[in-house]
Amino acid sequence: MKHLASLLLFTITAVILSGCGYNTLQTKEEGVFKAWADVESTLQRRADLIPNLVETVKGYAKHEQETLQAVVDARSKVGSVQISSSDLSNPAAMQQMQAAQSGLSSALSKLLLVVERYPDLKANQNFLDLQNQLEGTENRINVARQRYNTAVSDFNGAIRRLPASLTNKFLLKLERKEYFKAEEGAKTAPAIKF
Repeated sequence: MKHLASLLLFTITAVILSGCGYNTLQTKEEGVFKAWADVESTLQRRADLIPNLVETVKGYAKHEQETLQAVVDARSKVGSVQISSSDLSNPAAMQQMQAAQSGLSSALSKLLLVVERYPDLKANQNFLDLQNQLEGTENRINVARQRYNTAVSDFNGAIRRLPASLTNKFLLKLERKEYFKAEEGAKTAPAIKF
């Protein structure tokens, strides 16, 4: 009788645990971490391209030192802001990282505006190749951010739905992850003047 009660208790526990979402929640959190690693990888690719771009522009635009220095400084600032997977639940850390990335994007767009003044540079094959790689990387960054936000949405929803929410509350205690948000002022259309 005691053996039968133990077997019944084990069976009931196995059935309950199989539907509690324990493994599913951990898999979804790993999906968030992987998506974040993809974002970091594409951001690193952009950071790796910048020194070559700056050096190419330097040869043509020696008196644009201020703009070139702004790009170098922005790249350095991005490198100093490190986000680990444990920071994905920290809104302040995510905001700091996004601000650094925004500064780099701004500096790069100013650099590309400077390039417009140098027809020889715009025709230089090395510069064109770097510019194409940078544009492709910016597209990859956008796709990686979207995939990260999809993974975060999936994870955050999973830890709020029953029965997984109970599993999370009592066993896992996983925290909600932060979305990659739009830059400040992104809703305002840029003014175009001719």
